[in-house]
Amino acid sequence: MDFQPIGVTHSPFRCAGAPPFQSTFSQAEGRIEIFPEYHEGLGSIEGFSHLIILSHFDRAERRALIEQPLSDGDAHHGIFATRHFNRPNPIGISYVELTRVTEGVLHVRGIDLLDGTPVLDVKPYVPAFDSIPHAVTGWVSAQHIERIRETSIRAQQEISENQQHR
Repeated sequence: MDFQPIGVTHSPFRCAGAPPFQSTFSQAEGRIEIFPEYHEGLGSIEGFSHLIILSHFDRAERRALIEQPLSDGDAHHGIFATRHFNRPNPIGISYVELTRVTEGVLHVRGIDLLDGTPVLDVKPYVPAFDSIPHAVTGWVSAQHIERIRETSIRAQQEISENQQHR
């Protein structure tokens, strides 16, 4: 396999533990800078309201087959049953809202990646292909989702407060 980054993330999240756990709970704005040699691939992308960003968790601490979810007590799960970043292949997936495109830069809302995270691919979000309304969520309960939402909101508030005090 031969993967090379096609771009880099610019976000307000500078240190591990800062980003929201899932992009759906983020209102943070950021940019996906696509490297010049890939600009041609952005043709017609401005017609999409949302994008799927595949990234490389370049600062993942380790590779693991069992992990404890970041917001969920003592329960451990197989890594493939979680979205934890300490994976055998540390690839991330984010769903973001595309707000505009300028000279090879995708301006997005809902970013959940650390600043400087390498971007591996960008795909358009197409509801008819990417939404499965009847999907079953396994061990991920409504309470778990609410804890993630609350944790993400608190993290964003702290970042916002820290930026205001600078």
